Amino acid sequence: MASSSTLFLLYYILCFACLSVSYSELLLLPLTHSLSTNQFNSTHHLLKATSTRSAARFHHHHRSQNSHRQVSLPLSPGSDYTLSLTIGSNPPQSISLYMDTGSDLVWFPCAPFECILCEGKYDPSTTSSPPKIPSNATVSCKSPACSTAHSSLSSSNLCAIAKCPLETIEISDCSSFSCPPFYYAYADGSLIARLHKYSLSIPMSSPSLVLHNFTFGCAHTTLGEPIGVAGFGRGLLSLPAQLTSFSPQLGNRFSYCLVSHSFDTDRVRRPSPLILGRYDEKDKRVDDGAEFVYTSMLDNPKHPYFYSVGLVGITLGKKNIPAPKFLHSVDGTGNGGMVVDSGTTFTMLPASFYNSLATEFDHRVGRVHERASGIEDKTGLSPCYYYRKVIQIPTLTLHFAGNKSSVVLPRRNYFYEFLDGRDKSGTKRNVGCLMLMNGGDEEELTGGPGATLGNYQQQGFEVVYDLENQRVGFAKRQCASLWDSLNQR
Repeated sequence: MASSSTLFLLYYILCFACLSVSYSELLLLPLTHSLSTNQFNSTHHLLKATSTRSAARFHHHHRSQNSHRQVSLPLSPGSDYTLSLTIGSNPPQSISLYMDTGSDLVWFPCAPFECILCEGKYDPSTTSSPPKIPSNATVSCKSPACSTAHSSLSSSNLCAIAKCPLETIEISDCSSFSCPPFYYAYADGSLIARLHKYSLSIPMSSPSLVLHNFTFGCAHTTLGEPIGVAGFGRGLLSLPAQLTSFSPQLGNRFSYCLVSHSFDTDRVRRPSPLILGRYDEKDKRVDDGAEFVYTSMLDNPKHPYFYSVGLVGITLGKKNIPAPKFLHSVDGTGNGGMVVDSGTTFTMLPASFYNSLATEFDHRVGRVHERASGIEDKTGLSPCYYYRKVIQIPTLTLHFAGNKSSVVLPRRNYFYEFLDGRDKSGTKRNVGCLMLMNGGDEEELTGGPGATLGNYQQQGFEVVYDLENQRVGFAKRQCASLWDSLNQR
């Protein structure tokens, strides 16, 4: 029997052959995710790794930035989503990147490439060779893009970093020197990269869309991360920002619809549509009765590339739990708000808010079902419960800032149910866990976002980033059907 990866590849090829969407209207790309049985030997192990990485990424947003640039990169195999692009020509070289709304640069490994401490993540003998980029494609120190990659340092400072002659710095003539390497640090790894400009092709369009002089980071050495990132954040070097210079219609709005998934290695996964540009929301082939619920984007002066929104509360059943005031907005030091992030798996909430939510959840569920404390220790999730056949849980509604900006989450988006291994009596038991996490005390979150909306809670919604109108929207969708419908346009 064919493996799930083989079946998906066949499906991808067939979709590529049948697609005929013009990029004058929109671009449609498939987002994929997969689980590796080599990395995770049990559901407990996978959940623990994913919850740990979600917490690490969230807390990394609050670390002080030193002389190097710090970002948070997605590092949760099986819970993050990848897309494929093509770099260069003669012949074109395919690259697979994490799609990440929480960072603002496109970077990927380039030949020659070394990945340190990547055991289990990267096997050069079975992985496609990283692309080779011509040496004359490097970006100069004088380029604004180089200053942007170095946290907006002036070009003269960049010349000094690049060890240019003093007389060259004094006359600000940096054009003959390439941009020095920049260092990206993240939760449990790092990389060194140089900026390049080269042709980037976006497949799945007819004709193929080629972005000439596309700026990206080329990494020859990384620590713990063998896969590149397509930054979709609000920065000048993000993929949407650079796409806007080619076509404002394509770059000013994008959305994705994450096909609901479980932590099941045997499940054949349909592609999740990534939509660049706009389609007619009233098209009956697409519309399934759900309209977008919008909330305004908030500017974060310390983390300008974040898509921050205001969260004013959560309703559990009929109980409204108000969010702390600092989640409603972002102050002048970059403190507060909630980040909508495709690169974090589980939603993170400040401790006081999370504790109120968990206490109310336990009050409703715990009085009927046995608490699974051992499962909580193994997975990093809480509260968890054992049950026999069916477990009743209260509905959960997110209330964002703005009128009519409430989103009701489907049950599977916040409560995960699985079959636990044998207990001491040798019996397998059903267990379910709340899939929102404690992000820490408010004092620990100073200078960064107060909460993160993870991709697990975004499943089954089309999430739109309307850059022109500075708002984020949510609409409940059958994501696999949306992919099929847009392919028929």
